[in-house]
Amino acid sequence: MKYAVVENGRNQEMVKEGETVLVDGHNLETGKKYVFDKVLLICDGEEVKTGTPYVKGSSVSGKVAGEVKGPKVINFKKKRRKGYKRKVGHRQQFTEVLIEKIK
Repeated sequence: MKYAVVENGRNQEMVKEGETVLVDGHNLETGKKYVFDKVLLICDGEEVKTGTPYVKGSSVSGKVAGEVKGPKVINFKKKRRKGYKRKVGHRQQFTEVLIEKIK
């Protein structure tokens, strides 16, 4: 089984061909190509290549599947005995990328 570990903004994610990955924001058009060029590790089932910090000449390419929203995060503030309450919700925008090729 072939997989890779890529740097995705501030996160590191393990990706496999045929899976989908969530990427922060980016406002990319659906159907366009997206390339992860910061590959930290590649495994093809037998051999494991690690980078220092990145594997030279390797990349992971995918196709933009669309925009999705993440889970709702609720922030609630309260001060006791003062009558102060504040509730704010936030849903992060993500771009969904379908991994097509690891090379």
